[in-house]
Amino acid sequence: MTRYQRHHWLLAAALAGLAGFVDAIGFLETGGFFTAFMSGNSTRMAVGAAGDAPAAGIAAAMIATFVAGVALGAVLGNRCEVRARLPVAVLLVAALLALAAGLAMAGMTIPAIGCTLLAMGAENTAFQREGQVSIGLTYMTGTLVKLGQALARVHQREHRGEWLPYLLLWAGLVTGALLGALAFRAWGLSSLWASAGLGLALAGIATLPRFAME
Repeated sequence: MTRYQRHHWLLAAALAGLAGFVDAIGFLETGGFFTAFMSGNSTRMAVGAAGDAPAAGIAAAMIATFVAGVALGAVLGNRCEVRARLPVAVLLVAALLALAAGLAMAGMTIPAIGCTLLAMGAENTAFQREGQVSIGLTYMTGTLVKLGQALARVHQREHRGEWLPYLLLWAGLVTGALLGALAFRAWGLSSLWASAGLGLALAGIATLPRFAME
């Protein structure tokens, strides 16, 4: 993440906040499954396999849908010019979240959750370098590891500020999750419209020349 400029850090933190917002809504709606955090679903699948087959099946289906979202984002990104990949990926996320909100309004809860999973998978393809994801936006374990490593080097002048982008990314997700939980308690799945609106705004920001990827 330190290979990017500061305005990219802020956009990544905002996208992590979007992921936290959607993940909190999905967690509360599904009773403890995740729409952005697949490590949690993987554990639920494994635990369910030992005695709760329906939960294991739900977790497995959610993981597969998330991976499909990653593949969708990657295929679409590979068809775009490098400079267009970031805004196109974020626009795809916004479109899928809007579809999820519309499905939720129609009472189609399961397809709505499926669209949020696709959106969160696709979001992870927003920042790529040489065909590989360079900033993971929906999972924070690796980010916290890198934060700890950066703090261990903070006494070295050339590494003094390396911890900041990782802290911003983690704080973005946590803040988004808090807001998502509050929004869900107030408006239920209708709060997905807020996530779609935020995604559209971030897609607009990502089109600015300064965010163009090389």
